[in-house]
Amino acid sequence: MSASFDPRPVPPGERTLGAWDYTVLWGSYGAGLLVMVAGTLLVPALGFGAALAAIVAGTVIGNLILLVPTVMGADHGLPTMASLRPTLGSAGSYLPSVVNVVQLVGWTAFELIIMTRAAGAITHRLLGTSLHWFWLVFFTLVCVAFALGGPLVVVRVWLEKVGIWLLLLTTVYLTYYLLSHYGLSRALSQPGKGGLTFPQAVDLVVAMPLSWLPLAADYSRFARSARRAALGTYAGFFVTNVWFYALGALAVLALGTSGIVQAILALPIGVAALILVLVDETDNAFADLYSCAVSAGNIFSRVPQRAFVVLFGVVSFVAAAVLPMGRYESFLFMLGAFFAPLFGVVAVDYFLLRRRGIDAEAVYEKSGSAFDWMAVFSWAVGVAAYQFITRQFPGLGASIPSFVLAGVLYLALCAGVRLLHGGGESRS
Repeated sequence: MSASFDPRPVPPGERTLGAWDYTVLWGSYGAGLLVMVAGTLLVPALGFGAALAAIVAGTVIGNLILLVPTVMGADHGLPTMASLRPTLGSAGSYLPSVVNVVQLVGWTAFELIIMTRAAGAITHRLLGTSLHWFWLVFFTLVCVAFALGGPLVVVRVWLEKVGIWLLLLTTVYLTYYLLSHYGLSRALSQPGKGGLTFPQAVDLVVAMPLSWLPLAADYSRFARSARRAALGTYAGFFVTNVWFYALGALAVLALGTSGIVQAILALPIGVAALILVLVDETDNAFADLYSCAVSAGNIFSRVPQRAFVVLFGVVSFVAAAVLPMGRYESFLFMLGAFFAPLFGVVAVDYFLLRRRGIDAEAVYEKSGSAFDWMAVFSWAVGVAAYQFITRQFPGLGASIPSFVLAGVLYLALCAGVRLLHGGGESRS
């Protein structure tokens, strides 16, 4: 079995990716049509200046949390869900694994929907027909093929040689066109119309890097060092996430529409630009599908993960055929409810209590705790807090408070148990 599909720690000799590799990989992940769609949700409720500030603030904060699983994966070569076993217990790690599979099927379906719509708009413009089902099948097959190839192939063979350069070319053109025809000063002078508070906008932006939390270690485990993985991940994702959120918001103001696909098509060489964006978009769906299989492998370790790639490719195809795109905003907010508090607990356990020390080879053994009630309870309280803040104080962002609350509660519970047992050693 290749390292890409082996759930056990990646051998040191096969950890070959450096800072530039991760800058390219996460630069590609931070970009895409769905990110631009998320950017359209910020305006005109907020003015462009406030929206831009929320985009930068949300990306800075979200990226810091994203480094938690990134460092964990690079330290020990474990995929994300397996690296949760020391904190939650072997059986406890099944809970986020199931949640992650569900949300990644949803993300893959959303990617297939947006790619199918974009390609359909192109062929409708050129041929008079959208060829909807052809494109849906085509993009599903492409994403399955990428996922079967694994991260090393996608980064070194596809992204670094072709994908990232096409993305950069297209993004520069779209930025130049929007700014030259609308003007940055004009955009900044537009007042907000209300309906979205600044903390809510920050939370909406934070949701994007948080949605990658359960995937990060699946890729950083191939890193030569944690420092290289962290630097590349933060830099790459920061630049493109800010850029594409801002492009989506600017497109609403400049073109008077929230329909990103039609907005791009309306531009000069819009067909060519949309094709180039689509070419890069496939790697986002690849990442979702690949990590979906890896997460399932944490529960069903005897099932070949390549079989899961094919299975979830089919499930995502079906979901894309029936899933309403209008649920996208609520879907983004839902993600933070589960994973923000979870990684608050994990961050405290891994960095403060364990001080980044775990026995990676023993993670899959049955000798450890099967279910850590303190960790799972703290996670559950964090999820409840997220929901409470969202419903009772909708003007506030819930991701960061739930992250902090879950982590602090877990730390307090561990300290209390240690006191009850008369001191004791740190967790191992």
